[in-house]
Amino acid sequence: MKVFFFSLFLASASAFQPLVSSQRKTIHLAQSSDPIIESLDLSERRKFLGSIATAAAFFALPLEAAQARGKKLDYKAVASDIASLVKADPDKGPTLIRVAWHSSGSYAKDDNSGGSRGGTMRFPSEQAHGGNAGLASTAVSWLEPIHSKYAKQGLSYGDLYTLSGVVAVKEAGGPIVPWSSGRIDEPEEAVTPDGRLPNAETGPKGADPSDAQHLRDVFYRMGFDDREIVALSGAHALGRCHTTASGYDGPWSPTPTTLNNAYFTLMSNLKWVPKEWDGPFQYVDAPTGKLMMLPSDLVLLQDESFLKWVKAYGSDEKLFLSDFSDAFAKLLSLGTSGLTPTEWA
Repeated sequence: MKVFFFSLFLASASAFQPLVSSQRKTIHLAQSSDPIIESLDLSERRKFLGSIATAAAFFALPLEAAQARGKKLDYKAVASDIASLVKADPDKGPTLIRVAWHSSGSYAKDDNSGGSRGGTMRFPSEQAHGGNAGLASTAVSWLEPIHSKYAKQGLSYGDLYTLSGVVAVKEAGGPIVPWSSGRIDEPEEAVTPDGRLPNAETGPKGADPSDAQHLRDVFYRMGFDDREIVALSGAHALGRCHTTASGYDGPWSPTPTTLNNAYFTLMSNLKWVPKEWDGPFQYVDAPTGKLMMLPSDLVLLQDESFLKWVKAYGSDEKLFLSDFSDAFAKLLSLGTSGLTPTEWA
């Protein structure tokens, strides 16, 4: 952008060359003793230099205005407004985490496409992706008034969606996740193809090695390892599935608005059986039938590399919350560059 504005300034300066065109010489503005400028009378000299100063100020305004907007934007105030949504209805928290997750999880490290930088979840074409079912009428809609409130101060959708995720984690009793600002919204052409988010099941019905491979395909594409895959899966301690969105039904834990390690302890200690219903294949806990797990959840128990971290997080909640914070912060920064670490809490 600096090169752009500087080029405009040079073009503007060239417009005043008729004043001295007969000399066919270069004007060096930095030299106050330039003989061409000195050849002008005092009034002409003042007019010339004044015109140059006016042009420079005019073309610098957009950059200075943009910088001023960034300085005026109070991200703590934005975070407070997001927190108010969750305080009024704690069930909104998990959905805000979902919109932050899904607006970032489209990243591919091979070509640096997707990720959170462009705020493309605001477009119907991305909202229509299978994994984003229900977000348009919930999280995206809830956040729109907040964007409108701060848009003139420079709040981007990319920053809003990701900030909503870290705020919701805090409101759920989780850690204060590091977050950085400075995402610049991109046009709809930046929306990536559908199919980049993880599926609940791949291959044969039920938890199967193909589900473990699918998780690795998706998360390795973004640059995560097995430990980070399991840590991020722990977000399923929050929220529930809805038949009107994913088609699945039920919460993963009895405390769906609190971020803890219950996802891992319940997965390991309860007996899980296939749910008998007309919906997609899922598991329910045998004792009550009120809790659920997806095939992509229970495959974490079948794969030795994943199981190692299920056991670690199940026995050490502090370790889980620390690893989750690191992995979630990494997720929200995928595809970005030049962000500014920002205090929001």
